[in-house]
Amino acid sequence: MLQSGRGRAALLLLLTVFIALLAAFLHYTDPDPHPDTQPDRRMNLPVMEETFRQQNKSCFILGASGETGKQLLKEIMESKIFSKVTLIGRRTLTFQDKSYENLVQEVVDFEKLEDHAAVFQGHDVGYCCLGTTRAKAGAEGFVRVDHDYVLKSAELAKAGGCTHFHLESSKGADKSSSFLYLKTKGQVEADIAELGFERFSVYRPAVLLVDRQESRPTEWLARKFMGVFPSMSIPITTVARAMVVNTLTNGEEKTEILENKAISDLGKLGEKQ
Repeated sequence: MLQSGRGRAALLLLLTVFIALLAAFLHYTDPDPHPDTQPDRRMNLPVMEETFRQQNKSCFILGASGETGKQLLKEIMESKIFSKVTLIGRRTLTFQDKSYENLVQEVVDFEKLEDHAAVFQGHDVGYCCLGTTRAKAGAEGFVRVDHDYVLKSAELAKAGGCTHFHLESSKGADKSSSFLYLKTKGQVEADIAELGFERFSVYRPAVLLVDRQESRPTEWLARKFMGVFPSMSIPITTVARAMVVNTLTNGEEKTEILENKAISDLGKLGEKQ
């Protein structure tokens, strides 16, 4: 038992060193590929929110039970920019706050999404924070959730009238990557772009700074070390606020990819004064 404990400690130490070196390397060798993507700091958010609110739009959120999804829902409910908010997931969520009582919740079987096409109809904006991990679901399960479920949901949303689709992806997403995680993220980005939404916003945050309810030792180590490097980490609240602020703006490109710095800048604009 003692040897087993020492083995785990040694493994964590090696992971710590590796993550620290990787963070330092990426910090100096991977600059933001979109340095000119800067939000207009003259934006008057209260005015923009009211203008958007008057359009009487509705939205849906996929993955509201996850860390980003929960924070995104909180930001959306507080801003009150949508006339209707629908959560689409595999189970009904419970909320104590009465401000959530007007939420619409739709339970679906992601293995049979075609049977739930009606759930995706009539929404102007869609947010997708759906995802799992290879450790939890296995390689095939990870691809099924992060690619197949996400893509099929986007297809149904497009057919149902959604015009602006938001996708939480990951820093380094690349369909030609040799790493399953980054390859899958990059591939689903490319496949959704082909659907032809009027506007498709992709968010590629770095390591998310959040205290998860579930235990992920390696991710905990990554947060501790990468939190030192602004370009390699970002608070999850900042990501959620960036998604809301970006919803209020008029995108200049049909498909826009927001890297970590652009997300951070937008999120700061959404901070409550």
